[in-house]
Amino acid sequence: MARIPQQVIDEIREKTDIVNIIGQYVQLKKSGKNYTGLCPFHEERTPSFSVASDRQFYHCFGCGRGGNVFNFIQELEGLSFQEAVVRVAEMEGIPLSSQYMTASKQVGHNKNDSLYQMNQHACEVYQHILKNTQIGQAARNYLEKRQLDSELLEEFQIGFAPDRRDFLVKVFEQRGYTKEQMAASGLFVQLENGNFMDRFYSRVMFPIQDEHGRIIAFSGRYLPTDNEADDKRQPKYLNSPEGEIFNKREVLFNLHRAKGTMRKNQEAYLFEGFMDVIAAYKSGIPNGLASMGTSLTEQQIRRIDKLVHQVVLCYDGDQAGQDAIYRAISLFEEQSQLKMSIVSLPERLDPDEYVKKYGAESFVQLAQHSRQSVFQFMRQYKRTGRNLENDQEQITYLNELLIELKKVDSVIEQDKYLNQLALEFNVSRDALQQQLSQVQLPSPVATVQYDLPVEPDVSVSQVPKISVQVVVKKTQLQKAQELLLYRLFNDPSLNKRLKADEVFFIDEIYQEIYVLFDSILEGQGSFTIQQFLDVLQENHLRGKVVEIASMNVPKEMSDQEWHDVITLIKKHRIQELLITKKNEQQLARQQHQTDLELKLAVEIIQLTKQLKQMSQ
Repeated sequence: MARIPQQVIDEIREKTDIVNIIGQYVQLKKSGKNYTGLCPFHEERTPSFSVASDRQFYHCFGCGRGGNVFNFIQELEGLSFQEAVVRVAEMEGIPLSSQYMTASKQVGHNKNDSLYQMNQHACEVYQHILKNTQIGQAARNYLEKRQLDSELLEEFQIGFAPDRRDFLVKVFEQRGYTKEQMAASGLFVQLENGNFMDRFYSRVMFPIQDEHGRIIAFSGRYLPTDNEADDKRQPKYLNSPEGEIFNKREVLFNLHRAKGTMRKNQEAYLFEGFMDVIAAYKSGIPNGLASMGTSLTEQQIRRIDKLVHQVVLCYDGDQAGQDAIYRAISLFEEQSQLKMSIVSLPERLDPDEYVKKYGAESFVQLAQHSRQSVFQFMRQYKRTGRNLENDQEQITYLNELLIELKKVDSVIEQDKYLNQLALEFNVSRDALQQQLSQVQLPSPVATVQYDLPVEPDVSVSQVPKISVQVVVKKTQLQKAQELLLYRLFNDPSLNKRLKADEVFFIDEIYQEIYVLFDSILEGQGSFTIQQFLDVLQENHLRGKVVEIASMNVPKEMSDQEWHDVITLIKKHRIQELLITKKNEQQLARQQHQTDLELKLAVEIIQLTKQLKQMSQ
């Protein structure tokens, strides 16, 4: 089984820009010579994730993770190292020999591969039934009425599950899938006797894909049959059950298609349903997303927040849709700093209905040039159910609007809206301005700095869900050990000098890094930091190595620096020995072991002399 040679790995790395790769997952902003963004490995609101384009590293100051481009893809997508190398090559369009592609699949330990494969096979079967069989005629008629042409059907891989409970079961059994695989796929319902039947039947099938385009689930729209009793029991839409690869709280429909345009335009449209997304796509708006038939979630908002600066909410025009917009605004305000605008659809239409009635051009015009601000939406929304002829309700309404107006950053916008409210309700503008100045919004989550040491390995689940920047005050000894490792990384020839001076690292993490460094140097006769990161599997070690390699110190090392660092480390080692010997001497005295006590006294005197000499 061929492995990808180091030379090929190095060539891929040299042709790859880590900023371009990470930028596909994290919204990066230029900050000096580096790029910063929200860490994809833990929840935060203040960016602590940094990418160094010159050194091709990433490092998070919040959770400590760090590494090179392969490490990033490996950890984020749950791949083996070789799979990550292949994935990066694919993303950058770098051709790879098929033997390495095969090797990657062979060595991969992704237990979910069969689930992706089964969903893909099911999708192909459903598509074939829709396009090429008489059984699919009713579904074709339905989709034609929904104005979905053949290009859209192909683009969104829409298919049809026939009205048979054993159709896909037989197909998959013929393909040799095991019962365990079929049970885990979510495509079947397992009966008490252990047999399977199709979960989806008589349904137009919409595949749900993750952000990389892999099919992770299906949503089926029921088509009525001749069995009226069964028809009444069937939900209009049926989704795959959640499992290893499908968590509907995290999934955004169409993200894999939309993310390119989202990054380019720094904008995303958010719809209620995937038929609305398809209608928008058909109209010329490719950056549309939808949640999976549930209310918007924090996980989905964080994913959007990492890719764009602005989100456009385009929900149904009925009251339920307006209520959903209100909830979405509240959640976005709690979980992000995204700019928001709203598209209000007339006549209680949803986007799909609007496109059918008024056409694609009209919809694009509305979506792009007739947006409301959040305040404008709130002004209209909060009127619902109120009698604004009543003074008390009018005052309550105005007070609620002033809270919303306080959130508006633009002074010009605030001034404009104050004038409008004063005119509409015959209230002096000065009174509204004075009331606005007294409005107190909840304080934003503060960035807290701790001086306490942190455990070196911080798992994602341990990171608190507030914005925390951890600042660790390092001791002089820690700084000295890190500086020594930095010099070794940049000039491996110093390792001989280090061994000649008989220096040992004090802290376990630095000693562990040094042992790995020394073994690579001895084994290969050379050392590069990028190759070092390739072999480091532990997050805390990799993060520490990147932190050390990113130190901002003079390039040249003086003899005085070497002497000071070595002396500091040696002195600490002697101090540790002194403490140990004194404890042993005290124990010997308590046990009346006179000879041992005298022997330890001599050793203590010698160690004390060494310390004095080093301090001179």
